[in-house]
Amino acid sequence: GCNPLAETGRSKLQNQRAVLNQQILRAVRMRAGAENLLRATTNNKVREQVLLELSFVNSDLQILKEELEGLNISVEVYQNTEETFSIPLVPLGLKETKEVDFTLPLKDFILEHYSEDSSEYEDEIADLMDLRQACRTPSRDGAGIEMLMSYFLQLGYVETRFFPPTRHMGVLFTWYDSFTGVPVCQQNLLLEKASILFNIGALYTQIGTRCNRQTQAGLENAVDAFQRAAGVLSYLKETFTHTPSYDMSPAMLNVLVKMMLAQAQECVFEQIGLPGIRNEFFTLVKMTQEVAKVGEVYMLVNTAMNQEPVKENIPYSWSKLAQIKSDHYKALAHYFIATILCDHELQSSDDEDQQEKAFSQLYDYMPEGLKVLTVLKDKVQRKQLGKAHLRKAIVCHEEALRVCGLCKKLRNIDVLQEVLTAAHKRSLLKYAQQETEDDFLSLIQAPDIIPKTEHKIETIAPQFSKVKVKDFFHKLGPLTVFSAKQRWTAPRTIRIQQEAGELGFSLKGGSPVQIYCLDPACSAASMGLKEGDYIVSVGGVDCKWLGVNEVLEKLKSVGEQPIEMEVISCQDTTASMHSKSATYSVGMQKTYSLICLAMEEDKTDQTKKAPLKLPFLSWGTKNRQKAASTLCLPAAVAGSSQIKKKLSPFTLLNTESSLY
Repeated sequence: GCNPLAETGRSKLQNQRAVLNQQILRAVRMRAGAENLLRATTNNKVREQVLLELSFVNSDLQILKEELEGLNISVEVYQNTEETFSIPLVPLGLKETKEVDFTLPLKDFILEHYSEDSSEYEDEIADLMDLRQACRTPSRDGAGIEMLMSYFLQLGYVETRFFPPTRHMGVLFTWYDSFTGVPVCQQNLLLEKASILFNIGALYTQIGTRCNRQTQAGLENAVDAFQRAAGVLSYLKETFTHTPSYDMSPAMLNVLVKMMLAQAQECVFEQIGLPGIRNEFFTLVKMTQEVAKVGEVYMLVNTAMNQEPVKENIPYSWSKLAQIKSDHYKALAHYFIATILCDHELQSSDDEDQQEKAFSQLYDYMPEGLKVLTVLKDKVQRKQLGKAHLRKAIVCHEEALRVCGLCKKLRNIDVLQEVLTAAHKRSLLKYAQQETEDDFLSLIQAPDIIPKTEHKIETIAPQFSKVKVKDFFHKLGPLTVFSAKQRWTAPRTIRIQQEAGELGFSLKGGSPVQIYCLDPACSAASMGLKEGDYIVSVGGVDCKWLGVNEVLEKLKSVGEQPIEMEVISCQDTTASMHSKSATYSVGMQKTYSLICLAMEEDKTDQTKKAPLKLPFLSWGTKNRQKAASTLCLPAAVAGSSQIKKKLSPFTLLNTESSLY
């Protein structure tokens, strides 16, 4: 990762974000305490003092929220350093987190579950913690993306090896909401994975805004980065459906995906116009529909941003910027079509049919009394319709400037003001060049333009397969066998000696190998070797990753000499365990829950069917009104009506489709 102490503009913003997160946390705790006191006290004087304190705290929280919004709209820091004359693009800020110490929980689990010396894995645990620490300050390039993806994939290994579905490991993950600054604390590794995915998407947006939009290659890279950002955020929305953080809620992610695709569409338009827009009929028709498409997608983004529940948490300046871009690009579309009508007359050498066909594709309908071919041939009608489009363009430009002036954050962005003002002046100049004496007779209203693009923008799914990651805890053995779901006996030492060149058993399977066709009368069986045991070492050499032939070689290489091997047996994994999960999200309504699972020992006969797993129960109406609730998750036992109902241990906590 980058040096966290480096005094770059981006690092300063992230440091300010971290400070604001802590201030918001303190204010939220004060408000929670004051609200509890207000509910508990009956003294009127105390109530008045608490209400006064609450008003101060709420005002403070509003100020902090506005400061955080200011960081989210500090787009100049993320733009390319070259001087550009383009409307800034919006990046996402990285989610902040607290440090996590994996050392004790993982060492204890290695000793307890895998019966291995945990001190031998100190370097691997340190590597994991170093990688997580580096992911807090990733570089804004492909290397930063690869590092975040590596950690995300490494978490998959860690989850399988150390996080059993029946209990929590005692590792508390804390991540701060990117928009509200409110922390979310969970012992669930899925929160960590979801937050890393969000940061991968956010980093792609920062890479996209950093690209040089004055070059063809820069614009291509920007389009690719925003498509990949949309793909990661879409993958996050589909994979983690119950995230307790506002910035990762399905509704918010849906808006962010739309915003990234809109910015990609904007870069496509800039890419088409980069060589220059020729004042030629068919070129202008194409540019009209392309720019109208950009205006349409930003209008949809603005509409989505003003819907509940996103409206309360999306930065106000983002919504206004989407509205400004929608009006600005809509005005450009009307300006282009006005240029077609005012500057190009149908000549005898022109192809009437081609021009009529191209022009008719711009409208759903023509104004009353006008026909496409007539407009193209009649100079007066061309001028009237062209001036109607110019008036519409001027109105849209003025609306964009008005909205920009009303938003405090946006009116301080100089390049935005310059672009909007220049486009407005250009439309005014074009309108002034036309004859004005018949304006009072012109009642034509400019029709809406049909948006169309030849460059369809779609999400690009994250390509995790291209990132090569080695499991830090490779020494524990093959992941399919040595996982947190499987329970093992402690390694047993078996001293074997070949009898007439025979071992008394065969081997089968891949890595690790299993005991097969054990002769009950052989010496190994008398020493405790069982059918189905796994061989983990021979003669002090680890054999977890060796195949059948390699293990047989080691066993037979000693000849008639006795040799020691260590074996383990798979235990019954159906035994239930006590488990408790607490989710705490400061200041967020309806997200504080305590799930207690009182488990009974499995006393049913092994021949009976396993309990059916029921899906995670949703909150009831009464539970939603409580600040905390206790839920029980029942599971029916098939084949027996006498046995008490059992509780299913976190049926969904080990999947990526649910996050609580």
